[in-house]
Amino acid sequence: MADSDLQYHVGLSASLIEGARYVLMPGDPDRVPVLSAAFAHARPLAQSREYRSALAYAEDVPTPVLILSTGIGAPSASIAIEELARLGVRYFLRVGTTGAIQRHIALGDLVISEASVRLEGTSSHYAPIEYPAVASVDMICALREAACALGISHHSGMTCSSDSFWPGQERRDSFAGYIPRRFQGTLEEWRRLNVLSYEMENSALFVVCRALGLEAASVCAVVACRWQGEAVSHDVYAKAKHDLARVAREAVRRHAARAIGRPA
Repeated sequence: MADSDLQYHVGLSASLIEGARYVLMPGDPDRVPVLSAAFAHARPLAQSREYRSALAYAEDVPTPVLILSTGIGAPSASIAIEELARLGVRYFLRVGTTGAIQRHIALGDLVISEASVRLEGTSSHYAPIEYPAVASVDMICALREAACALGISHHSGMTCSSDSFWPGQERRDSFAGYIPRRFQGTLEEWRRLNVLSYEMENSALFVVCRALGLEAASVCAVVACRWQGEAVSHDVYAKAKHDLARVAREAVRRHAARAIGRPA
């Protein structure tokens, strides 16, 4: 018999996720096995649309850790948040990729987002534009501690979430090569305002989770340095996804240990 609480989009139910409170959320479904390999006793759960899922276990985490891909962009990420919240998930960690716009950030570095510019439209369906897109302080601290403990180069600060990969990020290698006036010059503007990088989900993740009383954070690997060119470095991506997995696992372990009163 089918689970009565089986969620329409993600294809998961409370019984399938076994009380998981944490979820790691990559965009790419192919990153789910890589993240799973960083944990113990991982096993696949479901495949529904862009939502590929697995369940895994980590030391000092009393419940399983869910891993769920969300595809590209804010709308599909918000759907996952809504459906997983119904099943009892409370801590949402995006594990993604990003394009750096600050020159001191190198390919392969990690960016921990403290807050995000709301250039996407999904978050406005949950809160007015004056509502800030900010991450959980406790989860940010766990990510910083994890990256330091593992010796992985990282930066933390403001990021920018765009609804498009090309014009909204002022990329000129699109099919048309045209950037609407609204976005012309914005890369330099965000750079001068000390924004670290572009990506496509953080601000929606932060706003939706805050509005619903949940906690969220994001760590992304730098796979493009925009002052060097528009292209994504696939060699860097191959290494960075393993660094992301290690940092995510350690951050969840530290956050969970602290939450239940153990030394991290």
